Amino acid sequence: MASSPPETFRPAVLEAVLERITFANEETGFTVARVATERTGGDLLTVVGALLGAQVGESLRLTGRWGSHPRHGRQFEVHSYTTVLPATVQGLRRYLGSGMIKGIGPVMADRMVGHFGVDILRVIEEEPDRLNEVRGLGRKRVRRIADAWEEQKAIKEVMVFLQGVGVSTSLAVRIYKKYGDASIGTVRREPYRLASDVWGIGFKTADTIAQAVGIPHDSPERIKAGLQHTLSEGADSGHCYLPEPNLITAAEKILGVPRELIRPALDELAAAEGVVRERIPGEGEEAADIPAVYLVPFHRAERSLARGLRDLLDAGADRLPAFKDVDWDKALGWLRARTGVELAPEQEQAVKLALTSKVAVLTGGPGCGKSFTVRSIVTLAAAKNAKIVLVAPTGRAAKRLAELTGHEAATVHRLLQLQPGGDARYDQDDPIDADLVVVDECSMVDLILANKLVKAVARGAHLLLVGDVDQLPSVGAGEVLADLLAADAIPRIRLTRIFRQAQESGIVVNAHRVNRGDAPHTTGYPDFYLFPCEEPERAAELTVDVVARRVPGRFGLDARRDVQVLTPMHRGAAGAGELNNRLQEALTPHDERSPERRYGGRVYRVGDKVTQLRNNYDKGEAGVFNGTVGVVTAVSPEESTLTVRTDEDEVIDYSFDELDELAHAYAITIHRSQGSEYPAVVIPLTTGSYMMLQRNLLYTGITRAKRLVVLVGSRRALAIAVRTAGAGRRHTALAHRLRSGG
Repeated sequence: MASSPPETFRPAVLEAVLERITFANEETGFTVARVATERTGGDLLTVVGALLGAQVGESLRLTGRWGSHPRHGRQFEVHSYTTVLPATVQGLRRYLGSGMIKGIGPVMADRMVGHFGVDILRVIEEEPDRLNEVRGLGRKRVRRIADAWEEQKAIKEVMVFLQGVGVSTSLAVRIYKKYGDASIGTVRREPYRLASDVWGIGFKTADTIAQAVGIPHDSPERIKAGLQHTLSEGADSGHCYLPEPNLITAAEKILGVPRELIRPALDELAAAEGVVRERIPGEGEEAADIPAVYLVPFHRAERSLARGLRDLLDAGADRLPAFKDVDWDKALGWLRARTGVELAPEQEQAVKLALTSKVAVLTGGPGCGKSFTVRSIVTLAAAKNAKIVLVAPTGRAAKRLAELTGHEAATVHRLLQLQPGGDARYDQDDPIDADLVVVDECSMVDLILANKLVKAVARGAHLLLVGDVDQLPSVGAGEVLADLLAADAIPRIRLTRIFRQAQESGIVVNAHRVNRGDAPHTTGYPDFYLFPCEEPERAAELTVDVVARRVPGRFGLDARRDVQVLTPMHRGAAGAGELNNRLQEALTPHDERSPERRYGGRVYRVGDKVTQLRNNYDKGEAGVFNGTVGVVTAVSPEESTLTVRTDEDEVIDYSFDELDELAHAYAITIHRSQGSEYPAVVIPLTTGSYMMLQRNLLYTGITRAKRLVVLVGSRRALAIAVRTAGAGRRHTALAHRLRSGG
């Protein structure tokens, strides 16, 4: 007997108002939410599936099927959704009060719907001036509401098109803000432009869109975009260039096309100056030249930085002439009387070098006297009425430098006054008026920023670069400090003696032990502890307990302000992502009386510790930069804004559609902690972070702590981190350019 044909799947349609999101995974889009329908009265239904981008209060038309979960019961599995305008008074109140339209919060939404009933959306659309009838709505606010409604309409049109090609709501908003009415045309004709023009869209998203709008898989435009993306990924891993064979092999994997199609596209790209090819001498006499391929900005920056450093070194003028023929015995004697401390011989050498050489590098580990050496240099320069400028890459590091020296210090970004687009207010044509420029925490200054900074130093001024070369290199491309130390052309000194007082600190002793490849001593010190546990899940629970209860109880430190969790990785049970969720619930739980805002998989609350994820030159007085940390001080549904007070004491407003620029910062990766210092550091170590367990990573994490280090997790993971020397050198040519004169 023939079997009957399988029943054709007929999707069910559910119309509902999104009441709350209980879980959302930003990477996959999978969401668990509760919705209300007209049929269920006050009871809420559970829906699961791809709902990322939908906002609480929106009316949705959900397409999918009914199913049953063994634990959670009946639920609707969403395959796709569209937003629809609500038709009920209750739905209208939720929709208008959700914060989607600037100028309307829950209270005003109640008044507007109470006055106009279900006709309110037609009034906003066709007769916005009638909104003046609502108590509390003045002309200015009415205009804002009308404008916001028009923008929402335009975004919705773009969104309908983009949803058809796999783009989320939040990215649709960004695309619309970038291209306006030209959005759909740009996406159809030039989808790969999105990867370079719109923050948050990478090659993979642009490629998905391109496929949906019919661009062939083997199109030369696709291959060229893929090559640039591969180089960009290399830069994200710290490389200034990729050797051509490495580039072609990596692009072949990403693009899924034969090598014979890639090389001609690379030739075309180089001819059109989309990339730069250059042969770089290999290290050692026998080493072959490297066929390097650069993205244009990195090639320009590397050449410019080498030339700029050489020009500073060779400058005829000297803005610190008093130290040319100074009586050093007398000068150092005066300094000793002033500070009450005698410099060690290598510190004396460093002081002399900084004040007599136009460019100098000072490096050394914790407890070796770098800070006091810098203070001594600044004190002597100030005694000769020198104009001194002190900078560091982060707000916290700048504050520390100011406290140490008694002089004002700024972040590099603020000093340069970077403009929208990234151009600096100061450069070689209009340099900073300074005789001595001191840059602290140089290990985290990347190639692009170092080039901007060196351009802004006046010829004849002295530039002192201070940092610990054994820490992790910069998050951005390049390893500038290591390259400077590898080039004999740059004068340098390394402090190696650990001072007796520092030898009593477990943080200092263990940092040096780890750096040598020796296991840290986890007992016997009042500032260094290990809480052993093997399971990642248990390590996460214990980390939260240490931060929220044990450290505050034992040391009197504030869990949010003074304690920072630093993790090897973002993912995993004890990674920054999961720990942020747990720590937020422990330290800033949901409060019915306080507004909050969900964006993707995150919920933002007043009191949350947050960090900026990208450079945004349009925010604040002089931009807000990747790595800036702050605290959420307000969430306003009426204004659709969230307010952050940064660690530089600046108040910054974010509109709700900009919240993907922020992430929670209760836990951050060790990479993101560079340049910062915290009273207490808690580091979870699990074998799940195997790929990232490296010596310089652990060393960097330990040296971020001022008073206390607590390791939580696996002894085996700790041993792996200590014995793993770390990744090899990055692909850079700065040292070569400095040796060869730029």
